[in-house]
Formats: sequence, structure tokens, C-alpha cells
Amino acid sequence: MPHRFVSLTLCVAVASAALSSGCRKSGDASGDIAIGHYASMTGPEATFGQSTDNGVRLALEEYNAAASVGGNRFRLITYDDKGEAAEAGVVVTRLVTRDKVTAVIGEVASGLSLAGADVCQQNGVPMVTPSSTNVDVTKKGDMIFRVCFIDPFQGYVCAKFAREHEPLKAQKAAVLFDQRAPYSVDLAKEFARHFETLGGTVVARQSFTGGDQDFSAQLTSIRSSSPDIVFVPGYYTDVGNIAVQARNLGIKVPLMGGDGWDSEKLTEIGGAALEGCFYSNHYSHQDPSPRVQEFITKYRSKFNKTPDGLAALGYDAARILFEAIDRAQSRDGAAIARELAATQGFDGVTGRISIDADRNPVKQAVILEIKGGVPTFVTTIEPER
Repeated sequence: MPHRFVSLTLCVAVASAALSSGCRKSGDASGDIAIGHYASMTGPEATFGQSTDNGVRLALEEYNAAASVGGNRFRLITYDDKGEAAEAGVVVTRLVTRDKVTAVIGEVASGLSLAGADVCQQNGVPMVTPSSTNVDVTKKGDMIFRVCFIDPFQGYVCAKFAREHEPLKAQKAAVLFDQRAPYSVDLAKEFARHFETLGGTVVARQSFTGGDQDFSAQLTSIRSSSPDIVFVPGYYTDVGNIAVQARNLGIKVPLMGGDGWDSEKLTEIGGAALEGCFYSNHYSHQDPSPRVQEFITKYRSKFNKTPDGLAALGYDAARILFEAIDRAQSRDGAAIARELAATQGFDGVTGRISIDADRNPVKQAVILEIKGGVPTFVTTIEPER
């Protein structure tokens, strides 16, 4: 996509300028505050990084325009981690130690956020992940925050929907997860725990490795257990193939997953095999609220496409970070982290966000059903009180 290459070119130009300046302060001659973003701009989950970067850049453009008569202005340095944990560590180290950014936004994949969080925590640089839901991410330390819900809640949302939604009312569930992805492992565990707590039975647990092409052995075993639903907490690249192979093997029950399904590429890969399947997400573009529709209008005007959940989370993450820096009236990492921790009632595109004592937001989730190839809003599920 054209915007990807524009983003990467800008990244190289900005990074080169920062390196040549040799300045340790997180800004340039104009006084702009440098913010780092690392994401999978290329690689198997590239739509995740591209959508998030678009959301961040839209927030940046709006914030800088509003600050034109005074206040902080920001500039963004985006690096491509190619969807690889080792590369994530490298690029975050570059952002922190060479580019001297004030704060970091990233990543989508939990495994990559875990790698970057280590670097940020050790260097006292605040990091906000837009959409890494694995519970361990913010446990890295007091510099690490997120604006998305976490897997214990997402697992509850999916299990509650599977057990209670008409006409599903699933009694038996099978789980098929990516054994090397922390996101997938944790979400599979949380779904199974909540599904059984709610009175259901997990009749099969099978695993795969991201990037596998043949899932026939796992799906054959799942088929023999006769589940009412198959929970697949993977990323869209694998889920599409799994859906096609499941249907070819005669598995007709719905598949269900988490926010890792959220990509325009999902139905391009899985096609009709995904019809009638469900996944949890952070927002729906069909939400009629003025806040959501205003964001969608601006995003479409700038990028000529409808924003997915990753774009909305990138936008919210950037706005929360910019506001925290403004309130801190400082570029000191500890001061900014205190303001991030104090965030309450932020009116985001993905819901009202209040950061709890563990630096996680308390917020709702939505369930979407694929109908006619389009993710369609079904219901909203609130956190347990």
C-alpha cells in the first residue's frame, strides 16, 4: 500500500536527522517532542502495523494543528520491526538510545511488546501499547501502559458470548491456538477457564505454530470431539487458512476468536469459510456515537479506507500519551508516567478509558459477526463488576 512506503521514507529521513544532530534531548531545533513508534509495517501481520501507524499519525496531525497557537508539538519516528521479536528489541533500543524519544508507542503483537517493554523500562522511557492484550506486558514495570483490554477480560467476553448468545448456547468448545505466540497462548487459557466456569466443557485442545500451512491433523482431532464452537485465538494470517481447511474437513460449527482476527485481509484469505464466525474487538465502525463517526470520517478522508480496531487503538494511544505529556509539563519519563497512570474517563474512540493500578484500562468489548464478508456488530459486553 502506498502509505506504507511514505511512512517508512519519512521514518528514515527523520531518524537520519536525529542521528546527525547528536542531541540527547527528545526534540529538534523547532522544539518538537519526538515520539517513537515501532510496528510490523512489513511481514506476515503488516496490516496491524500499518493501521496502527495511520491512527497514530492522524492523532499527531490533529494535535499539532490544535497546538499551532501554543503548546507542545510532536513529531513521529516509526520503525518497522517486521513482526519479529528480535527486531523489535533492536528498533526500540534505537529509538531510546539514538533518537532520544520522549516516549514510545507500540506494539500490536504481545510478544513484540514484551521485547520493547524491557528496553523502555530499563531506560525510564514511558511506553503505551495500543493493542497488546497479554497480561504480562504491563507487568514489565511502571513505565509500561496500554489502552486495550487484557486477555482475562477478552477470554471472558468470548466465553460468555459462546455460552449465552442465541442461537449458539455452546455446551462444548474446542480450542486451537498458536503455541509460540504469547497472545494466543494466554487468550486460549483465559477462554477455556471462563468457558468452564460458565458451565461449558472444553472437549479438545490443539496447537499449531504461526505460519503453518497444514492444520488437518489438529482439525481432524477437533472434528472427532464434536464441539459446538471452535475457538481460534490466532492472527488473521493463520485464521483464514484454518477456516478454509476446517470447512473442507466438514467442520460446520462457527469459529470464534479475538482481536487478532481484525484485518481487512481476514476475509480475503478465508472467504466464505468465515461466514457466520465471530470475534471480539475493541470497537465497531457501525457504532453510531458521534465520537466514533467523527473519527471514521477523518480517517476515510485521509487514508481512503474504513479504520479497523487497530487504527482506532493507535489513535487513542497517541491522544492519551500527548495529553499526559501536556499535563506533565515535562519531558521527564517519570513525570509523564505519573500522568499516564492518572488518566481517568478519557473519551476514546474505543470507549471511555480509565487506567487502573496495574496500568491497564477498564473498558468494554464488542462482538462482531462476519456477514457477507463484513464484520458486523452483534453486541457489547461490559467488564464484570
